Amino acid sequence: MTVDNLSSLKIAVLLPCYNEEGAIANTITGFQTVLPQSVIYVYDNNSTDNTILEARHAGAIVRKEPNQGKGEVVRRMFADVEADIYIMADGDATYDPQAAPLLIQTLIDNQLDMVVGTRSVSQKAYPTGHILGNIAFSNLINKFFNASLQDVFSGYRVMSRRFVKTIPVLSSGFEIETELTVHALHHKFPMLEVPTTYHARPEGTTSKLNTFSDGFRILSFIFFLIRDVKPLLFFASASFVLSMISLSLGIPVIIEFIETGLVARFPTAILASSIGIIAILSLFTGLILDNVSRGRVETKLLHYLNRH
Repeated sequence: MTVDNLSSLKIAVLLPCYNEEGAIANTITGFQTVLPQSVIYVYDNNSTDNTILEARHAGAIVRKEPNQGKGEVVRRMFADVEADIYIMADGDATYDPQAAPLLIQTLIDNQLDMVVGTRSVSQKAYPTGHILGNIAFSNLINKFFNASLQDVFSGYRVMSRRFVKTIPVLSSGFEIETELTVHALHHKFPMLEVPTTYHARPEGTTSKLNTFSDGFRILSFIFFLIRDVKPLLFFASASFVLSMISLSLGIPVIIEFIETGLVARFPTAILASSIGIIAILSLFTGLILDNVSRGRVETKLLHYLNRH
């Protein structure tokens, strides 16, 4: 496939950036080389180094997003930029621009809404903590959504216009990749993973992702998404746990009452009854919210289908 095949498409390369001096220019040049017809946007997120200057000198359109966080930047980019195909990558020169034409062609040939460039696992380019976290979170999402994804955290994504313009981005930080993935899985939008090379960051640059603090935020956001998109599963699980606690507290009290005719542990009986009531309420909450969630999905799908 040659670049000429893509000349009729309006392609936007979206690069969210925060303090990527020493890497952003190489990233821009790489995409300019393989996709000379594309428009490259760098959205700066309050950088304190020369990121903006390097990006402008490299030929990118530079805009600013004052609200801190990658999710905040992506929400702004999706709202502002108009294109037929969107390529999202990081500005740290770790993702391979040479793979972009293949990712785009895969999107077009298979009529997909998102193609994810999965990252090669390299100890030098990809710290052990990040590898283990990615595997664990990928397995968690695969379990809940019956999927078989390898890299839910990859920031290298090619997306259709209708996908970009119909996702209500809610995340504010590094949870954004998880949100994009879950949105596609939940609504059964067609997506595919394609292996790509992942490079080590240039010397002198540092990753902004903290393995533990950002990992905890991502885990919390995953549970938020599960509660939001699968409320019956979430609240039914909570109801089951509460029911087991209620029974473990209440059964001895009931046995004692049958044997003696007395309720000697009255506070325990009240506690068991209260937890049992909460368990029932949790189950009915899940049933109600499940119907609400189905209505929201139908509305989103109609909006999605009306996009061209």
